Amino acid sequence: MDSKTGQMPCALIVMGVSGSGKSTIGDRLAQRLGWRYEDGDRFHPASNVAKMSAGQPLTDQDRWPWLQAIADEIDRVYTAGDHVVIACSALKCVYRDVLVHGRCDVRIIFLDGTQELIAGRLAQRKGHFMPPGLLTSQFKTLEPPGPAENPVTVSIDASVEAIVD
Repeated sequence: MDSKTGQMPCALIVMGVSGSGKSTIGDRLAQRLGWRYEDGDRFHPASNVAKMSAGQPLTDQDRWPWLQAIADEIDRVYTAGDHVVIACSALKCVYRDVLVHGRCDVRIIFLDGTQELIAGRLAQRKGHFMPPGLLTSQFKTLEPPGPAENPVTVSIDASVEAIVD
């Protein structure tokens, strides 16, 4: 329930840099709420996946169609009267503006952690298209959500259950 509006959100966007735990936390949160879970990565066009797999950071031009596809999914969920948790990096405020587009029924959950902690996690991860070498560019791009975005900010220096709580 949103503390400002008293309204149940139709979508929760779990955001943070690669390796912050978006997929794990988003999936577990969706299970706990009984909502559908979507990994934002599945909305990337093949050209974006190829670029990231080659170790090249995405440009804003690369990201706009991806973000719009996720925003369209949120609109579909709302129209259907459903709920969804979506894992999406949403690193810049302008990206989150595309996703939320002024709605009070979409909430941002920011998974906050240090570059050192996340680099250690990425070093352990196998089979993901995002190479650990792009973490620095993600932290350079990251604009943590401010009070105007009404985020739920959660430290990732805890167990999955504690983070979901």
